[in-house]
Amino acid sequence: MAQQDTLVVIPTRLAATRLPNKPLADIWGKPMIIHVWEKAVEAGIGPVVVACGDEEIVKVVHSFGGEAVLTDPSLASGTDRVKAAADLYDSDEKFPFVINIQGDIPTLDPCIIRHSLDPFVDPAVDITTLGTPIKNPLELTDPGTVKIALSLYDNKMIGRALYFSRNLIPSGEGAHYHHIGLYGFRRQALNKFVNLPINSLEMREKLEQLRALAHGMRIDVKIVDTETPFGVDTQADLDKAIRVIGENYTG
Repeated sequence: MAQQDTLVVIPTRLAATRLPNKPLADIWGKPMIIHVWEKAVEAGIGPVVVACGDEEIVKVVHSFGGEAVLTDPSLASGTDRVKAAADLYDSDEKFPFVINIQGDIPTLDPCIIRHSLDPFVDPAVDITTLGTPIKNPLELTDPGTVKIALSLYDNKMIGRALYFSRNLIPSGEGAHYHHIGLYGFRRQALNKFVNLPINSLEMREKLEQLRALAHGMRIDVKIVDTETPFGVDTQADLDKAIRVIGENYTG
């Protein structure tokens, strides 16, 4: 994909129940959302806009020279916020691809963001995402680690997602993959997805991507070799992010 084809959107809001105001949490002198924005910019795949549920976040992003738009704070999900921001920023739909990077993964490696576009070489793919081999056996039984049932194509490290679960899948011997919560959408697929009804599997697993699979949308996964990024949902997660980023932080 060419740079002019892709819009990167980072959805974020202040109203987190377990860690209120977490987008503005300080990590080495910068708010967490700015760390994520910097990683997205460094990836160099297209313009980056932060989709904000609060005016306070808009002001912070602007103060660091970033682009941000204010979206309805009552939107149900991050993907709904991405769709709203894409419509505001690109009302003519000039960007055929939209990358959704969650605003609470400050340890994301910029290099892997580009790989979310790789599966789009197949025109049948609606949505893309990333996975990485599970190396820590504790993650196999950790419900916080989302696993992918994946059909790889000829060992090319791209495959079709058959299911996502918080439980261990698939059974039997072989590799298991940790899902990295970053998504690429064809613009038409994003428009379709936000209008689909929530289904029982999504509610049971609390995994939004199961909605797409239940309605016949195709999700392909690029497998990358990386230190697994993690979402910041609690103070313990924030402390870990501060420690991890601090190990290599240069400002």
